[in-house]
Amino acid sequence: MSGFFNSSIGRKIAMALSAFFLMFFLLQHFAINILSVFNPDLFNEVSHFMGTNPMVQFALQPVLIFGVVFHFVMGFILELRNKKAVGVKYYKNNGAANSSWMSRNMIYSGVVILAFIVLHFIDFWFPEINTKFIKGDWSGMHEGIEGYRYFHELQVKFVSPIRVAAYVLAFVFLGLHLLHGFTSAFQSMGSTAGRKKTLQAIGKTYSVVVPLGFILIALYHHFTYHH
Repeated sequence: MSGFFNSSIGRKIAMALSAFFLMFFLLQHFAINILSVFNPDLFNEVSHFMGTNPMVQFALQPVLIFGVVFHFVMGFILELRNKKAVGVKYYKNNGAANSSWMSRNMIYSGVVILAFIVLHFIDFWFPEINTKFIKGDWSGMHEGIEGYRYFHELQVKFVSPIRVAAYVLAFVFLGLHLLHGFTSAFQSMGSTAGRKKTLQAIGKTYSVVVPLGFILIALYHHFTYHH
């Protein structure tokens, strides 16, 4: 296993697999959050299920956190090793497709996204952990009961225009990161031969629709929240 991660191909495959996992999670996260715009009650129900289901809390959630940490650590390792080894960035190995600014600066968009994840954890994950595991309150979403009322808390977080601006900026960088990363991940797995244009079209659609959707969610709650 150590030999796998010590090889250039092994590191690229590991990076690609973690990228696929995180892109799937991002899509699932978006599917839940968009419910807060169209059906707040259903959003509360789904959020309550995800927040109290033992499989999600004690199995899937640790895997997700590991995936996030692994992806960013591996990204930084690839950047540093390739700079040291050949004097060029890892993400410049995709020929003419890598002439864009983003393909040459994936590390910087990654840093912005990592900073956003820390903010997101402070806003949502840390308070949830404090409520459920430190205070021992698993009462959930129901109004009038001490505990989590997911829709209300989501709205309150987006009252501040500064926080909303931070979220919007982070999702713009996420979209730019994905525009290159989506196709790059498939290329690392050897899956672009003969299907490059199709994958690029899917990647562009995903990279625009999902981040834009999250931006619209933040803006919607900012402008519709009533004290």
